[in-house]
Amino acid sequence: MAKRDYYEVLEVTKTATSEEIKKAYRKKALKYHPDKNPGDKEAEEKFKEAAEAYEILSNDNKRARYDQYGHAGVGSGNGGFGGGGFGGMNMEDIFSQFGDIFGGHFGGGFGGFGGGGSHQQVRGSNLRVRIRLNLEEMVNGTQKTIRVKKMKLASGATSKTCPTCHGSGVHVKIMNTMFGQMQTQTTCPTCQGVGKVADKIPAGANAQGLIKEEEEITINIPAGARDGIQLNVRGKGNDAPFGGTPGDLLVVVEEEESKTIKREGDNLHQELYISFAEAALGAKKEVPTVGGKVKITIEPGTQSGKILRLSGKGLPSIDSYGKGDMFIHINVWTPQKLTPKQKSFFEQQMASGEMKAEPSGKEKTFFDRVKDLFN
Repeated sequence: MAKRDYYEVLEVTKTATSEEIKKAYRKKALKYHPDKNPGDKEAEEKFKEAAEAYEILSNDNKRARYDQYGHAGVGSGNGGFGGGGFGGMNMEDIFSQFGDIFGGHFGGGFGGFGGGGSHQQVRGSNLRVRIRLNLEEMVNGTQKTIRVKKMKLASGATSKTCPTCHGSGVHVKIMNTMFGQMQTQTTCPTCQGVGKVADKIPAGANAQGLIKEEEEITINIPAGARDGIQLNVRGKGNDAPFGGTPGDLLVVVEEEESKTIKREGDNLHQELYISFAEAALGAKKEVPTVGGKVKITIEPGTQSGKILRLSGKGLPSIDSYGKGDMFIHINVWTPQKLTPKQKSFFEQQMASGEMKAEPSGKEKTFFDRVKDLFN
């Protein structure tokens, strides 16, 4: 399921002030707070969704990146991409981070997590896969469908209430001290805080009722992806036992090296070979870019080593607005085999002295051309 727009989640406009965002989050958080909606999974997910939206929009840097790149630009992972979110956080994590938003409205904790005594929310483990993309896919975005082997709840697997903690997920111990009775809570050693244990386990499943199966998953790759970034597909990791929340699928992007186009940061480079005739007389050539083919003009008298710059034909910049450039490196191709007619022509030109190297002194050296690349 695709993530909703953070502004839509908090019901604010993209021009909302930080104070308006804070008020909108508090309104949502109070509405879907677990203490007001005990046992309501939908309210819990909306509470987490609002916390994730506020975590991004309340931070100026993260908000700017989100406005530019969407969900892919504000999560965990290399280069700032990933869509990390609150999928792995429990209610206490969220409250400890944004507890000041609520003031004293709900006391000091969350029912079901602080002192309420209910079992913990179980979450499946994350999976990690790698996807190879070419430059065009990374620049423009794409959609990939892959097959992933993951742990899924086996058909027919059932659970029952933990006989040790009776579903609370905790072990309560009362001690008499000189100050009176003291009560301590520890995680139930039988169910590990889940509150349930396996009852019926189908053949081939493990002790938690999970079995490894293959699933087909479609992944949306955002425009502007980079080698090494990590995308987060929520809920597509391993299933959790006993009806818990599935983990996430972490997708690491790998760049597939192009045979013709080389990348240098946001800039792209490629070589173009032209003939003697094209260099001398000029020509129109078509070159590939990540956005499609582009026609360029070769001026008459073009020298080998000339570099043409196509502004904005590189990669979108992650750290700022705009795009890099495409640099076309011109090479004049010297034929290795000549026909008798061609050989005769060049011999006549050499004998007449009409076609010899006569630099004007205005030609750019190799170091001049390198310097131009950085200006």
